[in-house]
Amino acid sequence: MAKVTYQQTLALAGVCQACYMVQTIARRGSLNQSELEVMLESVLNINPDDTASVYSGEQNLSAGLKIIREQLGNNSHVKDAELTRYVLSALTLERRLTKRQANLEKLSKQINLLEQKRAHFELTHDLVLEGFAQTYKTVISPLGSPIKVLGNPDLLKQNSVQNKVRALLLAAVRSAVLWRQLGGQRRNIVLRRQHWVHFAEQALKQNLIS
Repeated sequence: MAKVTYQQTLALAGVCQACYMVQTIARRGSLNQSELEVMLESVLNINPDDTASVYSGEQNLSAGLKIIREQLGNNSHVKDAELTRYVLSALTLERRLTKRQANLEKLSKQINLLEQKRAHFELTHDLVLEGFAQTYKTVISPLGSPIKVLGNPDLLKQNSVQNKVRALLLAAVRSAVLWRQLGGQRRNIVLRRQHWVHFAEQALKQNLIS
């Protein structure tokens, strides 16, 4: 069985954090702008120096690391089944994405188009967010059953919210791809829970995050 590593834990935290933000925007309709930018940037950063640089530093993964600690740790914290479903769905879509080179080539072309838009607009501009959402709709969504996102129905009808949800789901899949490239295995999430928790706590302590 493959080992669980610190780098894998950072990438899994990226998956968890993006999914948590999907949950947040669907329920509240708003997000922290800088946190959104971190996740969007992770999609475009396809040639990183290391895992942490995908997210502009480990400190930007605090929410995801805490989720790993809470969801996999042996504590009294109530587990979030909805969030778990989003994470597992992202991991499933990653497997389907990477099975065919044609899918990856299509995604690469879409990312290049996003980079072109970004050259003219801010990362969180409506047109750029729409581009992220379209990339998810055309490349990722057709790979499997739609991810049913729960939340405030009135908010989920809004185009701006829908675009952010899809952009964040794309970010979740991107982190899942990185996680797999680093040797992540789905069965290890259950079988080696304490390893993930150990590394998550290590990262939080190193970055002075409680």
